[in-house]
Amino acid sequence: MARPVTFRIGDFDLAVVSDGFMRLDGGAVMGLVPRVLWEPIVGKDNIDAEHRIPLALNCVVARRGDMVLLLDTGLGNKLTGAARERMFPGDNGHLLAELAALGIEPSDVTHVANTHLHADHCGWNTIRDGEQLTPTFPNARYFMERGEFEAAIHPNERTRGTYFAENFEPLAGTGQLELIDGEREILPGVTFVPSPGHTADHAIVALVSGGETALYTGDLAHHAVQFERPAWIPAFDVLPLVSLETKKHVVERAIAANALIVSTHSEYPGTGRMRTVNGRYRFEPA
Repeated sequence: MARPVTFRIGDFDLAVVSDGFMRLDGGAVMGLVPRVLWEPIVGKDNIDAEHRIPLALNCVVARRGDMVLLLDTGLGNKLTGAARERMFPGDNGHLLAELAALGIEPSDVTHVANTHLHADHCGWNTIRDGEQLTPTFPNARYFMERGEFEAAIHPNERTRGTYFAENFEPLAGTGQLELIDGEREILPGVTFVPSPGHTADHAIVALVSGGETALYTGDLAHHAVQFERPAWIPAFDVLPLVSLETKKHVVERAIAANALIVSTHSEYPGTGRMRTVNGRYRFEPA
C-alpha cells in the first residue's frame, strides 16, 4: 500500500503517519475472549511463538493553513535495547521519517494532541538531547486531559508499567503543555471528546469540517473487530464496563455522522466507517 494514506475532511488535509508496529500478547489484547474465536480474525500466521499479535502504531497529521496538528506520537526512540524488545517488540520508531516524507520537520508541527499517555501514544513527545530530555516538536502546543496527566504522574500498582514520565513531564517545564478539563474544542473544528474506559480520562479527537467528520480513536479499540463487537474488551482497560458503554456510544456517533474512523492499532492505515448490517455493527475499511 502506498504511504502515507491521505484523506480530505472538509478543509482538513489528513495523513495517516506510522510509527511502525509492535507485538503484544494476543490474549491480553482480546481480554476474556477465547483464542478459538479471535485467532481466525487475527490470522494464525500473524501470531508468533510467544502468542503475540501485531498492533499498528497509526498517528495522524492534520493540516489546514498554517496549522500542523499531530494526533498521538507513537513509541518514539528513547526506550532501547532489551527493555524495548521485552516490552514493545516489533519494527517501530519511524514517525519522524514519515513526517519528513510529507515535507514536515519537527519544528513545523504547531500542535500535538495525546489521546492518553501510555508509552505507545506519546513516545515522540520528547527526545534525548545528550543528557537532557527536550520536546521533539519545539514550536508545538501539547494538549492532553488534565485527569490523564495527573494519573500518569501519580500512577498506582496497576498503571505504573504503562506510563513513562520522560514522555510528558519535561513538557511542564517548557511552557508548551496545555491541560484540558473534559470536552473542549482546542482548535476550530478539533475537539477533545472524553471516552473513558481504557483509562479513566482517555479521550478521542473529533475533526469536523464542511459537514464531514473524522474520529481518531486512540485506544478505544485495539483491533477493528472490537468496534464490531464492543464486548471484546482488552485486559488493558482499567474500567472495562465503562469501556463497553463508551465504545457503543462512539460507534453510534460514527454511524450517525458517517465518520471516518482512524484506529491507532488496527492494521495500517486503520481507517474505516461503521455500518449497521442486519442489526450488527460492521467496520468497513476505507
